[in-house]
Amino acid sequence: MRIECVISHDGKNWLLTGEMLALSAPTLTELDAKVRTVLSSNGVLKKGDHAEVFMAFDNSTIPDWIRPYAQHYFNRIVEIEGANE
Repeated sequence: MRIECVISHDGKNWLLTGEMLALSAPTLTELDAKVRTVLSSNGVLKKGDHAEVFMAFDNSTIPDWIRPYAQHYFNRIVEIEGANE
């Protein structure tokens, strides 16, 4: 399963939004943990399942003057396994 989301930063927290998710956390590690928890708790990700969460960085959060010098800030793919319950 592949889930596509947009990631940005508000100066305090990482923000993740997508069709199935709307989460925030101060660190990427905590954000990844929240993604796994939410996908498992809402039944999308069951024991033994595998999901790739593609996080495309929201380039609109980068100031206009620097955009010509940076194609993107970063994109990431987080692989998540269903919890062994």
